[in-house]
Amino acid sequence: MSRTAAVERGHADVAELRAALREANVPSLLMTLVHLTGDRHWLEPPYRPTRSRGLDDNDSGGLPAERQDEIREATLDAVLRVRAGELTPSEPTPEEVAEMLAIALDEAVPAEYGPLLAEELGIRSRDVDLPPAPDGFHVLIVGAGISGVCAAIKLKRAGVPFTIIEKNETVGGTWLENTYPGCGVDTPGHLYCFSFDPNTEWTRYFAKRDEVWEYLEHIVDKYDIRPHIRFRHEVVRADFGSKTSRWHVVARGEDGSEQQLTATVLVPAVGMVNRPLVPDLPGIDMFAGPVMHTAQWDTSVDLRGKRVAVIGTGASAMQLVPSIADEASRVVVFQRSKQWAVPHPNYQRPVSEAVRLVMREIPVYAAWYRLRAFWNFSDRLHPQLQVDPSWPHQERSVNANNESHRVFLTRYIKEQLADRPDLVEACLPDYPPYSKRPLIDNGWFATIKRDDVELVADRVARLRPNGVVTGRGEFHEVDVVVFATGFRALQFLWPMEIRGRSGKTLAETWGDHDARAHLGLTVPDFPNMFILNGPNTNAGHGGSAVIATEFQVRYFMQTVDHLIRSGHTALDVREDVFWKYNDELDEALERSIWAHRGATNWYRNEAGRVVISSPWKYLDYWDRTLRFDLGDYRADGQAGPTA
Repeated sequence: MSRTAAVERGHADVAELRAALREANVPSLLMTLVHLTGDRHWLEPPYRPTRSRGLDDNDSGGLPAERQDEIREATLDAVLRVRAGELTPSEPTPEEVAEMLAIALDEAVPAEYGPLLAEELGIRSRDVDLPPAPDGFHVLIVGAGISGVCAAIKLKRAGVPFTIIEKNETVGGTWLENTYPGCGVDTPGHLYCFSFDPNTEWTRYFAKRDEVWEYLEHIVDKYDIRPHIRFRHEVVRADFGSKTSRWHVVARGEDGSEQQLTATVLVPAVGMVNRPLVPDLPGIDMFAGPVMHTAQWDTSVDLRGKRVAVIGTGASAMQLVPSIADEASRVVVFQRSKQWAVPHPNYQRPVSEAVRLVMREIPVYAAWYRLRAFWNFSDRLHPQLQVDPSWPHQERSVNANNESHRVFLTRYIKEQLADRPDLVEACLPDYPPYSKRPLIDNGWFATIKRDDVELVADRVARLRPNGVVTGRGEFHEVDVVVFATGFRALQFLWPMEIRGRSGKTLAETWGDHDARAHLGLTVPDFPNMFILNGPNTNAGHGGSAVIATEFQVRYFMQTVDHLIRSGHTALDVREDVFWKYNDELDEALERSIWAHRGATNWYRNEAGRVVISSPWKYLDYWDRTLRFDLGDYRADGQAGPTA
């Protein structure tokens, strides 16, 4: 069923809903029941779920069948009463949300998480109420991906004039551009959507690319954002005018024509996975067959019967290779570094129509299901990625918990390759798990065991017209070359030329591959510029990019609120505040797994500094971005009343 059809459809009848409830996740359903009724006796034994010891969703909650049925029937009764106007759903306090989530998961959830969890649940708003903007006030957003769309929705709600400049023909950003076979999220789909508009129509627990892009298309039209977007235009330059306190922006169209725009606030929202990284290999222009990057997939290329070289073994390769192995006559994978891959039982699991019906029809069920995913895939994982200085085996793990994961994943890889012991050495990493981006096993090990798939544990030295030459001089004849080599993630905001108050460019301010920002958002000498998904905002311990984006957008909206209310014309973060934050950040990162020198990763620059990952728990970053503090900024212009 399409998303539109699902939305237009009326309520399910009682029999249909009762049948669908049999497939619902019982811990999520139990919290839904308490949320709707306020009846806390359901939180006590014998209804309390027990924790699953596996990686599954714990759909039964470990409860006997009769208890599950009681919960289902009571939930159905509550929903019918809500529909009839006989029951007004309760609203748990933040403290109660934390307590309820702890019961649903059968593990400790600190009470301090309550306010954050209440926001993620959707019962506390992240909206910022603004007064009418003065004439001439305008926000310019660069990019119509997830973060740009989020900012646009909040600006639209607040009535602030804005424009989005988007280089592509429609919205979606990386989810528009990446169309390679197997492309999808590597975090639960129900977590990869806005907290204020969760998607109840995912057809897979780990959504594929098409559905993510369709969700963003739907959101843009639902909130009427499309009329504010200038498609097929790319920002090439932005200069802050000290005399005007405005950003003067040049956008170039596909035909090469340039447009001049002026904005009060500039919001670069182009993300980290925006510009593909294609290695400058000798002979690349001489190769006779198709050459493409996964982020620039050529759908006209027919892989049937072709010998395909895949260069790289990161996240995109792990999704791509198993997806094309049946089509190509042979796949040769060139691997510079080994990867830990985590099995997850939901990765290929479809979301049944019954579960989607429950998501649509049962109030707050989807929100509670999403909240469980938020906890399971975020801060509960953070401690295992922190270096324990007293841990004696730093070469292979960073603490006792990380070691237990290493043991589990080592066993998993050896089991997967039990019938191919010759591949174990080439596949088993010798660095701590999660010091690179955690990957979900998409049938990777099963695929590389195939007779028509070859794993070459060597770098690529050059291309010839008919094949690939490795660093050891081995030649592999192929028909197609695919680069699964990631993005220019360290080159934040490249290739835009952005000049601050002093006339110095952002690239000059940062230096090579060393981007920094206060809270990942703003940089001294670049007033009224707030970057979304900026430096050190990628939560390497899990979750989803959407979570931090919502924190950042709220902070940015508070700065807009201040500019409108106060009469200040520019906000420029103070140097001492900027460096205090960055010193704290670097110190925290040095205690994290991403600084481990035993593995290379795309988070670090050539000097070893982590530029991509955030060291903070979501709770920490939420708290740091919760309130705009004028004392952190140099404010220009005549201030008026602030209330």
